Amino acid sequence: MTVIAFLGAGSVVFTRELLADILSFDELRGVTLALHDIDPERLETASLIARRTADQLGAQPVITASLDRREALRDADFVINAIQVGMYEATVRDFEIPAKYGLRQTIADTLGIGGIFRALRTFPVLEAIAADMRELCPRAWLLNYTNPMAMNVSYLAAIAPDLKVAGLCHSVFWTVHDLAELLEVPLDEIDYTGAGVNHQAWLLRFEHRGESLYPRLDARLERDASLRRRVRMDMYRRLGYFPTETSEHSSEYVPWYLHHDDEITRLRVPVGDYLRISADNVAEYHRTRDDLRAGKPLDLTREATEYAPQVIHSIVTGERRRIHANVANRGLISNLPEGYAVEVPCVVDRLGVRPERVGALPPQCAALNRAFVSVGELTVRAMLDGDPRMVRQAAMLDPNTAATLTVDQIWSLCDELTAAHGALIPAPLR
Repeated sequence: MTVIAFLGAGSVVFTRELLADILSFDELRGVTLALHDIDPERLETASLIARRTADQLGAQPVITASLDRREALRDADFVINAIQVGMYEATVRDFEIPAKYGLRQTIADTLGIGGIFRALRTFPVLEAIAADMRELCPRAWLLNYTNPMAMNVSYLAAIAPDLKVAGLCHSVFWTVHDLAELLEVPLDEIDYTGAGVNHQAWLLRFEHRGESLYPRLDARLERDASLRRRVRMDMYRRLGYFPTETSEHSSEYVPWYLHHDDEITRLRVPVGDYLRISADNVAEYHRTRDDLRAGKPLDLTREATEYAPQVIHSIVTGERRRIHANVANRGLISNLPEGYAVEVPCVVDRLGVRPERVGALPPQCAALNRAFVSVGELTVRAMLDGDPRMVRQAAMLDPNTAATLTVDQIWSLCDELTAAHGALIPAPLR
């Protein structure tokens, strides 16, 4: 029987979507779902979601729930990681403290000050998960959803190169999905390849029946002034390849936009947007919990798009799929640093997640990615070496932070965030 462990199962909206997708596959309707969270109430809610989902879909999984991570990991075949260390309160600190210094952020979970400190909170837990997996389920696939994706996958590659790790993110799929709607082209008729780093990959191939769709996108942009008022449309027009993450995300990975009031207005950048998203997620959790307790059915009608259920199904059944995933760069992209996580096409079947070699990215795309990667490399190295100065050096190299603050302000900001997060930051880095 296939055993799927969910770490951070209390992320109930995400767990609901994953479970619905998993239990919709005939071959996975009898799996064991081992749910884990450190919050008893959230774990109880996740367990209710699993049971209600199974009932509504007529599936018969074995469902367990444990506050003990090791119990959930025992004999797992797949480990889905969706933890958020520090939860909403830590996210608020990552926004409010930098804002006092005049530093603007939109999502703050991937790069920049927010991404750096989210990584530092997460690394110790990843290390513990890796140690537990080596002991309890060494052959399992670790399917990571936790941000900052590239830093987390890179850290795991550094401390546990023997584990099978794939970072999963739906940004490439949804980018193509939304462009298909914009250009009125059937999604299943589009051929595409994305590559780069997570949240800053590029559509290198974007074709319909053998013809590039970029000229059609250019024409659409030319006649639609409102559409041009989006960050990634602006980046595409200047760089020549479409970035595979939203404008909100993309704006804070570069030095060009958030530092300028007129650019925020021109491109309609929602500063601090993730605070609203996070608050909405908390409210959605409470609504879902209350609906479950009241015996209301779950809405399971959404389109199945998450990669983890597809990966699990392909490895279990051998059905071949092609997805985009995040793995350590072992000769996959020749002009990005070796060993750091890259996002590339992967074939998935009974043999696992097997990345495809892309070769060299267009030079302008690789140059922008290298600035992105440098911040992550230093953050990972700071943790590996226990060097708090390197945390500050990573922040100094961050494009958005460096465009906004002086070096003294950057160091003071790092000091204040370190103190505010307290014990969530590893002791050698405090």
